[in-house]
Amino acid sequence: MTESLATILDALPGRKSPLLARFATLLEPKTPAQMEAMARESRTITRRNFGRTMRIFAPLYVSNECINNCRYCGFSRDNPILRVTLSVAQVVREAAHLADQGFRNVLLVAGEHPRFVSEGYLEQCIAAIRERVPTVGIEVGPMETPEYKRMVDAGCEGLVVYQETYDRAVYEQMHTAGPKRDFDWRLACPERGYAAGFRRIGIGALFGLSDWRLEALRLAAHLEHLYRQCWKAVFTVSFPRLRPAAGGFKPLTEFADTALVQTLCAFRLTFPEVGIVLSTREPAPLRDALCRLGVTMMSAGSHTEPGGYTGAGAEDLHLTVRGRRVELETRAACERAEGQFGIADTRDMPEVAAMLRGQGIDPVWKDWDPAILQPAV
Repeated sequence: MTESLATILDALPGRKSPLLARFATLLEPKTPAQMEAMARESRTITRRNFGRTMRIFAPLYVSNECINNCRYCGFSRDNPILRVTLSVAQVVREAAHLADQGFRNVLLVAGEHPRFVSEGYLEQCIAAIRERVPTVGIEVGPMETPEYKRMVDAGCEGLVVYQETYDRAVYEQMHTAGPKRDFDWRLACPERGYAAGFRRIGIGALFGLSDWRLEALRLAAHLEHLYRQCWKAVFTVSFPRLRPAAGGFKPLTEFADTALVQTLCAFRLTFPEVGIVLSTREPAPLRDALCRLGVTMMSAGSHTEPGGYTGAGAEDLHLTVRGRRVELETRAACERAEGQFGIADTRDMPEVAAMLRGQGIDPVWKDWDPAILQPAV
């Protein structure tokens, strides 16, 4: 009988598979010479498996409404922020702008609120942008397999779901209200998505909530489990660090640049074929330095608020109190919906692409098309 992921995680760090035992040694304190050796090997493995390429994507936030209280998140239910859910037409407007910029890979992101992000809405958004954007992923509230299947049928091929923290005690402290409080329900999301037909699955942890070595070890255990159970999919991992957001939450633990580099290299050395994502949460100089160490996918020119690229939805800004929309008495022309977190790398797409080419890396805007799955005529 296959051991459940929850059981595996609960047994860590005392009981590890051989792969995880090797991974743990890579996270032990290293000398500068040892770190340099890890970095060299990571660069070599990355080039061998991915060549001199970097997949480029953009997040497209469609709603910042949420019924969860997550202490670290700008979208948290009780934060008194300006909110909006874009119409399908407005989502198309945002996607068209990104397509005009060159993007062919878009991640639709939304808070979790069934009253605003209602049934059928996401499928309509996916179907509406597919003509311009061949690669569409979602990072939204957890769903059951039949709901995920509707997303796949609408044309979505990627699912991203971060556990946030794999530390059960900290998870309980961070999620004080809403369905996100269920640790195990969220943990099983990637497997439900795989059963629905997603071909690309992204997982990650939000670093700054628990001890970084234990967080990385548990994330690696999750990835090892998925490789065994969902072997037809391809996987990406991400190690986002806490950024300033509405509510003023401060990181509980440190995750220094050196720790990020060590974690990235440890994943590349242990999982040679996994995609590694680096978002605009990180500052430009650090992103530039990490490009050749193991990263295979980067965002560029990102906005984390709905309507951030074109100003769409600005006329519909409102507050949400106890699940009910509250109209603003006055509104300044410059106001916009609140973002999920602050961006550190504010460069636009051409600047990021130029940086990559300067390092001998080819930006890849499109590496997937539904026609690949069509039978030969």
